[in-house]
Amino acid sequence: MADSDGKSLTEGTIGPLGWSARLPLTSRILVVNILPLALLGGGIFYLDSYRTQLLNERYKLARIEAQITAEALAGASRTRQEALLVQIGKEQRMRLRMFDAEGRLWADSFALDQPAFVLDVPGDETFAEDFARALDRGVDTIVGADPIPDYFEPEDSSADAWPELRRAREQGVTQIQLRDAPDGSPVINAAAPVGLNGATLLTTRNAVDITMAVRAARTTLGIAVLLALAASILLSLFLARTIVSPLRLLANAAVKVRQGRGRDVEVPRLPERRDEIGRLARAVSDMTGALRQRIDAVDSFAADVAHEIKNPLASLRSAIESLPRVEDPELRGKLFDIATHDVRRIDRLVTEISDASRIDAEMSRATRERIDLAKLVAAIIGSREDRAENADHRIVLATNGRAAVVTGVVPRLERVIENLFDNAVSFSPADAPIEVGVASDGQRVTLTVCDAGPGIPEDSREKVFERFHSVRPEAEDFGNHSGLGLAIARAIAEAHDGTLSADARPDGKPGACLRLELPAAP
Repeated sequence: MADSDGKSLTEGTIGPLGWSARLPLTSRILVVNILPLALLGGGIFYLDSYRTQLLNERYKLARIEAQITAEALAGASRTRQEALLVQIGKEQRMRLRMFDAEGRLWADSFALDQPAFVLDVPGDETFAEDFARALDRGVDTIVGADPIPDYFEPEDSSADAWPELRRAREQGVTQIQLRDAPDGSPVINAAAPVGLNGATLLTTRNAVDITMAVRAARTTLGIAVLLALAASILLSLFLARTIVSPLRLLANAAVKVRQGRGRDVEVPRLPERRDEIGRLARAVSDMTGALRQRIDAVDSFAADVAHEIKNPLASLRSAIESLPRVEDPELRGKLFDIATHDVRRIDRLVTEISDASRIDAEMSRATRERIDLAKLVAAIIGSREDRAENADHRIVLATNGRAAVVTGVVPRLERVIENLFDNAVSFSPADAPIEVGVASDGQRVTLTVCDAGPGIPEDSREKVFERFHSVRPEAEDFGNHSGLGLAIARAIAEAHDGTLSADARPDGKPGACLRLELPAAP
């Protein structure tokens, strides 16, 4: 089905959702709830900036330590220098090496005393340690971190084996070099000149605390994200279940109704739910009930139509079949009259049936307007008098003086009023007036048409609005009414959100009152 622009109605509905409209509702709920957590989890990768900040601070510290240590060593004796190397190495957990002007190693804190630290060489580590190293490598790859050279002790013990020492000797300023230990932790070397005779100092620190701090932060964030992710998934599944399950039940019920199994289908009303799903379920259930009633009404109407048309058709057929065998001119004339009457009756029935079947469709397309009901009734009374349709009855109109404005379709409301007047004219004695009243209380506008006829028994006041129900005065010719007038009038009233009912006269006199109530126009 397409709209005026040639686009599919389904396409127009799904279009704003794009590709997501093709996903099941459960998947969409999961994606919407998990995506923010996934973005939060992405913060794990940006801990690299935290690591870089820590390393920059440690570079500054290593530079200062190397310079201060070099100044302390510059004026000391060899014995004092060795003592300072051991003392500073133990206190700061560093390795300190001194090289002379020719670049030969002549003092090493690790050789002079117990090593202040030992690099962790991968071996039989736990799964957690292996996973942590793998995660470090993965994060570095994802964030595009600059490659870091591996740390290893060169076989050549001279200063030329260390690039940072060569630069420090050549430039005369402190140099920093970062390397990667076998366990993935950073190793920071600082090379600084010692005095003016060309000696140099090399400090080595294994900043394992930086790795541990980053891993701890990453682990904490990762655990928090995983816990939140698990909770979000469970809650999303619960939410999806509370939404999708009843929708699936309603969809299955709707499919069964569409397949013509409406009588066997009980659409769930979900009375315990007070949310939109519950309202939808009750709306679908009510819609299904209304559809069943409409189907029943159509079936009943079709049966009634067939029955009502069959009677005059049978009479017409009998008259036509008898004509060739009748030679009496008077009898032939009566048969012609019967045939003519039956044809008019069938024509009237077809017209009334067609009108009754079009009410809903016409009302849905018609443009409604503000109508002064009192003025409309007065105009119809005058028009009927001009056409002599009141059979010499006097129609008396009375109002309560308040504006009686309603919103509706003028031709249809005219049809209701005409039907009420026709009914009153049929049952009222010739010398009795027909009393018409129009009143408004600000909320509802009421039109009453009261006749002076025999009235309607209380147990028959609803039957008069049934289709093809026709109880006419004895003096009236048979077949002049289809029995659809009041049924059509009530259908039009209900299409205007109003009511049409029958009652006894309020003054207690013989007769019937038909009451039309419509909402007052805002």
